Amino acid sequence: MNGSALLVLAVSAGAAWIAWRRGARLVGAAFGLFALLPAISLYRQTPGWVLALLVAPAAVLLWHRHARTAATVVRWGARTRRKVGVASTSDIVRVAGSGAMRQRAGTVRPSLAPVTRWQRLVRRWTVRTTDVAVLLCRAGLMRVWASVEDVVCIFGGPRTGKSQWLAGRILDAPGAVLVTSTRTDLYDLTAPLRCARGPVYVFNPVGLASLDSTITFDPLTGCTSPVTAAERAADMLSAGALGGGTGDREFWESQARRVLAALLHAAALDDELTMHDVQRWVTDPDNAKAEVASLLRRSSQPALQQDAAQFFGTNEKTRSSITSTIMPALGWLTHEAADAAATGPRTGGAGFDVAELLDTRATVYLLGAEETQTAPLVSALTGHIAREARRIAALRKGGRLDPPLALALDEAALICPVPLHQWTADMGGRGVTIIGAFQSRAQLLDRYGDAKAEVILNNTAAVMVFGGTRSRDDLNYWATLGGERDEPITTTDLHGRVASRTVRKVPVLAPAQIANLPAETVVAFRRGMPPVIGRVQMAYRRPDVRAWQHPEALDVRLRATATAAGCWFTVRVAEPVARVGARSGAWAADVAHQVRDRSVGVVRRAVARWRPVDAAPADERPRLLPVGSDQDGGGQR
Repeated sequence: MNGSALLVLAVSAGAAWIAWRRGARLVGAAFGLFALLPAISLYRQTPGWVLALLVAPAAVLLWHRHARTAATVVRWGARTRRKVGVASTSDIVRVAGSGAMRQRAGTVRPSLAPVTRWQRLVRRWTVRTTDVAVLLCRAGLMRVWASVEDVVCIFGGPRTGKSQWLAGRILDAPGAVLVTSTRTDLYDLTAPLRCARGPVYVFNPVGLASLDSTITFDPLTGCTSPVTAAERAADMLSAGALGGGTGDREFWESQARRVLAALLHAAALDDELTMHDVQRWVTDPDNAKAEVASLLRRSSQPALQQDAAQFFGTNEKTRSSITSTIMPALGWLTHEAADAAATGPRTGGAGFDVAELLDTRATVYLLGAEETQTAPLVSALTGHIAREARRIAALRKGGRLDPPLALALDEAALICPVPLHQWTADMGGRGVTIIGAFQSRAQLLDRYGDAKAEVILNNTAAVMVFGGTRSRDDLNYWATLGGERDEPITTTDLHGRVASRTVRKVPVLAPAQIANLPAETVVAFRRGMPPVIGRVQMAYRRPDVRAWQHPEALDVRLRATATAAGCWFTVRVAEPVARVGARSGAWAADVAHQVRDRSVGVVRRAVARWRPVDAAPADERPRLLPVGSDQDGGGQR
């Protein structure tokens, strides 16, 4: 090894590193290029095993310095300063791009899992992104996506575009969809187009727009099981509770869940009883004691008998507190349309089968209004469908629904306050996509309480914030979530000359900027990358929606003409060319087989002609006879 070359290499590399660290990038690059000369000389003169002994420890040392905590923090800080605290194009491509979503297609959709390497390559480019992901927004030429197994929450005030964005996600959903809303706008906008994918059903317990309910739901359905009765009671009571329950309120809610579960179970054990009987038992417990006790003797769960007996036998004050907690969950019984919709097969209603809804990729619209007290009924139906879907998913390949079930919960805090703090942690892995729309973070806190709201936000993989928020706490929360960036500050003297340069920490997105976002512009907080400011696509601008609403529009006719031209080209040009190509390929394959067979025959004959004597068959070998024998022609010595 040349010692002088090694010394020159060490000095040059050290000078390059020092110059680079001190900011003299050009000088550092020059020393680095000069260090290549002794490095190439040493590489040519040094044996391979010596190079391996030298390079391996150096590589390990470099990897350690790169992976240690200090280096990681320094890289993150430099990256934040370089990208001004927002996601770059590479971040979007790596985390939320179309390719990243299609790469996980086999995981989130077991039916799309490739078997061979060729299928993996083909499906990565042929699978539609909407089949495996939810479109969030567009940032320049890039689209930002969230996987179908991720929870998506959107926050925005009235008339900011939440419903229009949600309508697009309903139309893109590859499987069954459950939609909740306080208006009929989502139904009017998406139902005609969803009919092409599967049946459409309406559950309208408030009689909005005089739409008839095409499916009904009896809250007693499945309550013959004590577990289902307890879940149904929790769903109905959670819709009437505010703030998540603290202190005494939480205690009385737990007592009310036990009592209501026992009463629902007792009513389900008799086919002649309805929810009106449950209401009668709650309002008149003295006369219902014997009847409920008689029914619960048929139950296989003794604990429910004890819960009911404790309720009927307690003092008046305690019983009144429990009753006042249960009654808001039964307030919908006074509404005529809700009472008519709360029927099932056991009470002469239509009912429905959740497995059939999933298999036919149906769309179910649940319409409600807070002032009609129908939230407990809507929550009970939503919980029934979601839990049945989770049970069905456990029996399918990969433990997932394929295609996934989408829960598009518009105004979820008002009419459908399902236990999102529990569902957001489990449903995504079962093939259930949750998309919740709220007016503000304050509304989420008011409905679920501080702790449960924080759990929901922590489990949410993608959050979109529309403009128009005026809550100081909400704006500060989103600004804190966006992080900080370094802003350069230049100080000048009275003559305009630069006196000093420094930096200061400022929010990446100031609260005022979030509050005054332009129309159709959102801030997207996607797990795994910095925030993105993008534009959302309104449903009324989608080509399929415009083709249905405005069939005579110029852009619709031009698009239809282009589609017809594409079909003509496919039928008249592409398919004949493909057939000719297929025939040519088959003919070429036959010719190749014939050439191969003939070549093999020629080679075999050539080899047989020159093969040694020992390799020939015994009957083909020449016989060697002794000299002078009769068989060699009678020759003599």
